[in-house]
Amino acid sequence: MSEDAPLSDILALLDDEYARAILTETSVEPMSASTLSDRCDASLPTIYRRLDRLRECGLISEQTELAPDGNHYSVYEASLERLELTLEDGTLSLEVTRREEDVADKFTRLWEGMR
Repeated sequence: MSEDAPLSDILALLDDEYARAILTETSVEPMSASTLSDRCDASLPTIYRRLDRLRECGLISEQTELAPDGNHYSVYEASLERLELTLEDGTLSLEVTRREEDVADKFTRLWEGMR
């Protein structure tokens, strides 16, 4: 669903204040669900529900990081760069531009996660 999420699904999701807050917070830096809960003033279940919907629509990505104690946890980062809604000749269309992650950045994140 991520690449071809229906227009109605994306617009409904963006109508939600918590989904918008998650996108804006994670556009600055990757964050854990716990951090998002604090920053967005929302419960963890609310955050996880919105993260699932954002991921289904391809607007957020999830990476696994390794904690100093050896445990791992997920961090989330907005993959949305731009949305463009167009109304032309009686037709609404939505163009979603996603962030392109540099291969070197992916490798660095993977390497740092392994340490």
